[in-house]
Amino acid sequence: MAAPLSPLARSSPLRPPLSSTSRSHLPFMAVAGAASSSASAEAEQDISRGRGVTKEAPIPQLEVIGSKRELLSQFASLKMSYRPFPFIGWNRHVETIFAAFFRSLPRVQFRRECLRTRDDGAVALDWVSGDERRLSPDTPVLVLLPGLTGGSQDTYVRHMLLRARKKGWRVVVFNSRGCANSPVTTPQFYSASFTEDLCEVVKHVLKCYPKCKIYAVGWSLGANILVRYLGQESYGCPLAGAVSLCNPFNLPIADEDFRKGFNKIYDNALARSLKKIFKRHELLFVGLHDEYNIPMAANARTVREFDEGLTRVSFGFKSVDDYYFNSSSSNSIVHVQTPLLCIQAANDPIAPSRGIPREEIKENPNCLLIVTPKGGHLGWVAGEEAPFGAPWTDSLLWNS
Repeated sequence: MAAPLSPLARSSPLRPPLSSTSRSHLPFMAVAGAASSSASAEAEQDISRGRGVTKEAPIPQLEVIGSKRELLSQFASLKMSYRPFPFIGWNRHVETIFAAFFRSLPRVQFRRECLRTRDDGAVALDWVSGDERRLSPDTPVLVLLPGLTGGSQDTYVRHMLLRARKKGWRVVVFNSRGCANSPVTTPQFYSASFTEDLCEVVKHVLKCYPKCKIYAVGWSLGANILVRYLGQESYGCPLAGAVSLCNPFNLPIADEDFRKGFNKIYDNALARSLKKIFKRHELLFVGLHDEYNIPMAANARTVREFDEGLTRVSFGFKSVDDYYFNSSSSNSIVHVQTPLLCIQAANDPIAPSRGIPREEIKENPNCLLIVTPKGGHLGWVAGEEAPFGAPWTDSLLWNS
């Protein structure tokens, strides 16, 4: 249901064309965005004429679902078998934990901007220092949404950031309330259902760079929030494209698996990280009554206990099960009108394969799903930079 990496490792309106700097090196997101209108129109014509969509050659070892799978023929990395790194990639827990502890952490000099929200809350936006001077105003912007309790300090976030910058893109990390030392100014953090902060972040980026195209990448809980945002905004979404990685999608299923076997290790680690954020801002919650159970949240051993004591009450849900059911991004896929690539690992211990909304993705011409046979949760220790470098997904998205 959430990303275990941080606590384990390191406590469509019309847009102008892309800048010439980036046009010659379009990654998957931009290719999908550019092809969206024509590809979907052609697919609809084929279906209406009874011809169906042309079948592409199968991609070795990958499960691919979506009407735009023909786009994948442009990517050399998909023409080879997915090969997990020996030993590390053979077990989902070993891969998940190895990536959390031993993946390299690139050095990045950030410039932090604290954005005040409409409810008097605040989020922290980490931009790469100096890009405001080096890059042109029409440079495409990539917004990164880390997993639960994650932020700009996470290895998977920084590797993606470096890839995007090498292609000439502007990048900003959206650190949710309380994450990566983002300030908490109201008695409310964030949740799987909460899209308002993302709405304000996207509007703020457009205000700063009105001539740019905006894309977004989300991991784990950040991916769930991103997909919910895409479905919520639907036809009016200002994003040009998006990528969802290790999305739990169906939170009741994810919650069920999260409390089994070895997964309890991740559950306990995330609960400790949530409590750490809470205790730094505990005074904001003094005097709250209603259904709040502050002692339960402060002493939670599991994410579910923390959500029952605090999160579900903050966001107006009757119970934690009501919160999980109504916060699942699987319910949003049908409304997505923005080009969306979803990448999952079949053996993900936290975002179960059985929770992936395959049929909904198949029926939506704007969505494409790739499921790798291995990968763990935010691991994907495979490819040219394995085992210590960027995950396999980064080369897929940027080496086009």
